[in-house]
Amino acid sequence: MFTNLFVFRARSSTLVEATIGALAAAALLLVWETAARGGLISPQFLPAPSRVFVALWSLITNQSLLYHTGISAARVWGAFLIAAVMAIPIGILMSSYRIVGAALEPLVDFVRYLPVPALVPLSIIWFGVGESTKIFLLWLGTFFQLVLFVADDMRRVPNEFVEVARTLGANSGHVMRDVALRSMAPSLLDNMRITLGWCWTYVIIAEIVAADSGIGYIIWTARRFVKTPEVIAGVVVIGLIGLVTDQLLRMIHRRVFRYL
Repeated sequence: MFTNLFVFRARSSTLVEATIGALAAAALLLVWETAARGGLISPQFLPAPSRVFVALWSLITNQSLLYHTGISAARVWGAFLIAAVMAIPIGILMSSYRIVGAALEPLVDFVRYLPVPALVPLSIIWFGVGESTKIFLLWLGTFFQLVLFVADDMRRVPNEFVEVARTLGANSGHVMRDVALRSMAPSLLDNMRITLGWCWTYVIIAEIVAADSGIGYIIWTARRFVKTPEVIAGVVVIGLIGLVTDQLLRMIHRRVFRYL
């Protein structure tokens, strides 16, 4: 059962991998707890996991953490879905028609290298301090990365598939729907999973802009009063959400694309 773990690219069961992951996490927490309680780490900078757990429970029971988590999740998924609806057709057009790619790729490459925090003042000028600014910042951190992923996925569709379809009489619509989209679907789902994770990394930036709700607001408020356990607890919540979401999307990928 465990011998395959040391063989290059060998397959192992999901149970074995989950067990190893849980043991590794437990070992890390044990080392962290021991170092914190032994005085090797200042609790002001890195409190013990037990203190973080207590702070997390306090946030859930006394500060409506679950409500704020739901608000952040709604913002992230809203911005991500808007980005995906826009990025998928634009990315497909960029790689399918060279004139579209030549017109849009330089702009996309330029914007995706701009740091999102540097655009916070502009976003406030454009949209004010309401919900639109938060959605815009989350969208900004996702859209331009995803559109290039989609374009690359479309470029990787083998020309042989397209040529065979045309030989069999398929028109451009059939080639796009029945050949190109089906061929790129597995990698497209993977790239959407990756960019969703990036969208979550911008939630703190989006929720420090005159926010009164969300995980970012909780973390930023705790930072102001140097409540390190609460800050780490908020970060842990984001990490757990990301872990669960990522595993669910991986499971969907395995079930939908069993033939891979």
